[in-house]
Amino acid sequence: MQVSVYDTYVTRTDGSVMHFDILVPSTSTSQATIHEYGQAYLSTKGQAGQPLTAKECRFCHIEQATQEIEASIASQGFHIIEMQGC
Repeated sequence: MQVSVYDTYVTRTDGSVMHFDILVPSTSTSQATIHEYGQAYLSTKGQAGQPLTAKECRFCHIEQATQEIEASIASQGFHIIEMQGC
């Protein structure tokens, strides 16, 4: 499966920055849906309501998904790769 990777930077409530990637099937192009996925993830980190727009979340590239990523996408529609401050 080919996935689109969205490079995302969100300022936490304490002022530090979270950097994570949102991975979705390459056929998913709705920015609103991708931002909803990001907000769902932020909720799990106690950061619900933090701004997440095209400014914070940008398309980066397309890559081949691993089996783990495919399973995550199959169960919830997206996969998160935590990079920094998560």
